[in-house]
Amino acid sequence: MNIQQKPDWLKIDFKSAGNYSVVSKTLKNNNLHTICVSGRCPNLAECWSRGTATFMILGEVCTRSCKFCNTLTGKPLAANPDEPNNVANAVKTMNLRNVVLTSVSRDDLQDGGAEHWAKCILSIKNQNPEVKIETLIPDFRGDKSLINKVIDTKPNIISHNIETVKRLTPAVRSAASFETSLAVLQHIYSKNIRAKSGLMLGLGETETEIFETMDKLLATGCEVLTLGQYLQPTKKHLSVVAYIHPDKFAEYKQVALQKGFRFVESGALVRSSYHAENCMI
Repeated sequence: MNIQQKPDWLKIDFKSAGNYSVVSKTLKNNNLHTICVSGRCPNLAECWSRGTATFMILGEVCTRSCKFCNTLTGKPLAANPDEPNNVANAVKTMNLRNVVLTSVSRDDLQDGGAEHWAKCILSIKNQNPEVKIETLIPDFRGDKSLINKVIDTKPNIISHNIETVKRLTPAVRSAASFETSLAVLQHIYSKNIRAKSGLMLGLGETETEIFETMDKLLATGCEVLTLGQYLQPTKKHLSVVAYIHPDKFAEYKQVALQKGFRFVESGALVRSSYHAENCMI
C-alpha cells in the first residue's frame, strides 16, 4: 500500500502558551469537553492561547462511528443537566466574545439532544448577552422539528458539515447522508439564519467533485465554507489519499468566492470553527 508521507507544511505544534492553562483549568472545573481535544484539532495551541475554544456538549461519546473522526464511539452517558449553566459560566470566566458549540451525535436520545442544545444556547445568552454564538450541529436525522429547536434560540450562525463529496460519503460517514446534510443546510437558510458547512480534502475526491459540492452547497443557501486537509487520527481510520498543497487551497478559496460564498477559510490546517468570528453577524 502506498503510504503518503506528511509534508513539511503539515507539521503541527501542539504546545501552547499564554491562556492555554487558564482555558484548560476552566474546562476541567466546569466538567466540560471540547472538540479541540477529542478531535485532535491542529489549531488547538493557536486558539487556546488566545482564549477561545469550541465547546462540545452532550458528552464525549458519539453514537456514530465515522471513519474520519477521532471522537469516542459507544454508549453515551445521560446528558448532564448542569451543562447549560456550566458552559455559560465558562464563557463568562474566559471572557469570550464569540462562542462555538458543537456536539457528538446522540441517536440514542429521542430528540437527538435538541432540547439540551437549546438550553445550552439560551443559558449562554442569559449570562453573556453580548456574546456571538455559532452552533455546529449534527443532522438530527434530518428532522426539521428538532433542527428548529436550535434555530428558535437564534444563534448568529448554524453550521452543519457536509464533510466530503457525495461519492465518498458512504465510506466516510457512518450514518449521515449527503442529501440529508444538504436538506439540513437548506432548512437553516430558509429560516433566515446564516448557514455554514465544511469539507475535508485528501480523501480521494476529484477537483470536479469539489466544485460540484460547492455548487450544491450554494444551492441550499449556504454562505460560509471551510476547506481543510483530512488528517488520519489513528491507523484504524481512513488513510490519507493525498496531501493538498497550500497553493491549491488558496486556489480553491478563490474559486469558492467567485462562485458566490461570502466567507471562505481554506488551508491545510483549517477546521470547522477556525476563525469562526470572521463570519458571525
